Amino acid sequence: MEQRNIALRLSYTGTAYHGWQVQKNARSVAETLEQALATVVGHPVKLTGAGRTDAGVHARVYVANFRTSSGIPVDRLPLAVNTRLPDDIVVSRATVVPDGFNAIGSCLRKEYTYRIYNSRIRDPFYVNRVWFYPRPLDEAVLAAAAAQFVGTHDFAAVRSVGTETRSTVRTVYYFEVARRERVIDLRVCADGFLYNMVRAMVGTCVYAAQGKLDPADIPGILSARNRTLAGPTAPPDGLYMTNLWYEEDVL
Repeated sequence: MEQRNIALRLSYTGTAYHGWQVQKNARSVAETLEQALATVVGHPVKLTGAGRTDAGVHARVYVANFRTSSGIPVDRLPLAVNTRLPDDIVVSRATVVPDGFNAIGSCLRKEYTYRIYNSRIRDPFYVNRVWFYPRPLDEAVLAAAAAQFVGTHDFAAVRSVGTETRSTVRTVYYFEVARRERVIDLRVCADGFLYNMVRAMVGTCVYAAQGKLDPADIPGILSARNRTLAGPTAPPDGLYMTNLWYEEDVL
């Protein structure tokens, strides 16, 4: 049978995994899903994911694609693969896509949401799902700091050295802050993200809320391209990939 290019929509909690990317000596989401898919389609599978997520990071929405010569109907694929997956990874949809579709290269925009549990006392139901932050945070200051990142900038000051990239310029379309009781959500959308960029932006916003820098300092920090001037990298537990944009109907 002719090979088909199939896109999968999935979600996962990343606590048990060393990120999306296949690792030599650590368990990853991609490797776990590739092994489950291989038993369904009857041949080795190589997945292309929408982006790297770090160890402990979660995805409410994620897209990956692979090629297969198997004739299994796509509407049966999610159920078939889910029976072979652990409970913390779920495939919700499979779609045949054009041959040129690539989950990372065809992605137009990405959205991440970072969750902070802001309370003096932690909640056991949020373990590994939020950044537990016991000191008071003013969401108005967080929002003022977040607004400084919106637009097209060089984001070298808020990335960790790791994955090499041709350019550190990105466009952030929105960076919104909302509190609901003890949970603060910081939601950011961009045309792409650098390594640890979201977590470093969140850490910088929290620095501003602590009074360690002024939101108005952030444009200067970005211009300086100096990572040591920005805030710390927030923990991975609170980070979720929450939306992706494609021309193709894969979500």
